[in-house]
Amino acid sequence: MNNNKDSAYRVCRLLKISRTVYGYSAKKSDDTEIKEALEIIVKKHVRRGFKKCYDKIRLDGHLWNHKRVYRVYCELGLNLRKKPKKRFPSREKQALEQPNNINLTWSMDFMSDALMDGRKFRTLNIIDDFNREALKIVAARSLTSKYVTQYLDEVSEMRGYPQSLRTDNGPEYISHVLKDWAKLHDVKLIYIQPGKPAQNAYIERFNRTFREEVLDMYVFKSIEEVQEITDKWSYDYNYERPHESLKSMTPHGYAMKYSNSTNSLY
Repeated sequence: MNNNKDSAYRVCRLLKISRTVYGYSAKKSDDTEIKEALEIIVKKHVRRGFKKCYDKIRLDGHLWNHKRVYRVYCELGLNLRKKPKKRFPSREKQALEQPNNINLTWSMDFMSDALMDGRKFRTLNIIDDFNREALKIVAARSLTSKYVTQYLDEVSEMRGYPQSLRTDNGPEYISHVLKDWAKLHDVKLIYIQPGKPAQNAYIERFNRTFREEVLDMYVFKSIEEVQEITDKWSYDYNYERPHESLKSMTPHGYAMKYSNSTNSLY
């Protein structure tokens, strides 16, 4: 017994630590109460982070150390995932000028809405900046980059590829699929500056009209119904509806009078 004490004493002297530290053994704490308190809070408020959970625990009269509570909080897997901030490459400000002919610049954007049963859908809107013509509006549950390029090809088969295509910085637009498509067809991609929708004003104004006259006007039962109503509206928009910005002419009539293109569509 004495030999053990002497050995422990020599070890402590050698390591320069106290006998208390040498002989200390950690006691496993019972965190049951903390777990129950956290689970009650999170069950009622799913999106509350640790700070608000801990403040609520303190308001309830518990005096647990915040480090201990945070350890239990993480063990339960309650810590919220932080979405990293998306970093965009620097974009140069692009002056928004009306092209003097068709197919010089197209604009493209997405819109979102929901069916009667709550299922969400999106629309892909493509217009020609020259005469604001609705080249294509597609309604679908999913519109990936692959589908976007397919619809661009469908439009281009009838009227040729544009010289440039203006978009925002959405994931479908900055993908390699669209960039490869643009390189293949010699189309210049113009990205607006993040948070500057005015740089894409033609499509933004078009979206507002489409929202007011179609998406907000009807309660849709199916994607097919959305597409059917949209197609009828697009024809009226292009051939019947006068536009003040086009000298009170329709997009088709404006192109007929002011376009230098020999395209058979005009």
